[in-house]
Amino acid sequence: MTTAGDGREAVGLYKNARESGQPFEAIIMDLTVPGGLGGKEALAILRQYDPNVKAIVSSGYNDDPIMADYGEFGFCGAVCKPYNAGQLGNILHEILGKAKSPVSPS
Repeated sequence: MTTAGDGREAVGLYKNARESGQPFEAIIMDLTVPGGLGGKEALAILRQYDPNVKAIVSSGYNDDPIMADYGEFGFCGAVCKPYNAGQLGNILHEILGKAKSPVSPS
């Protein structure tokens, strides 16, 4: 697992991993990062670099339109905070093609 402090750092880590031949299978991006680049903006940058990036949006702001219509914003799934490992695992399995249940915010 690799972590980033904000979206700008996440973009750099994603690019470095891909260029080193060890790309991330999926990424989880926080919608809002106080004082930093949030998930929506970071994903826009990543989509220019890799149109096939598999990104999950995460937020405690469950009423944000992005959480309800994540696909319209380029995300493959959404997970509402707080979430547990099982909920996150289900979404990861779904976007990586390993499960059959629909992906939806919790």
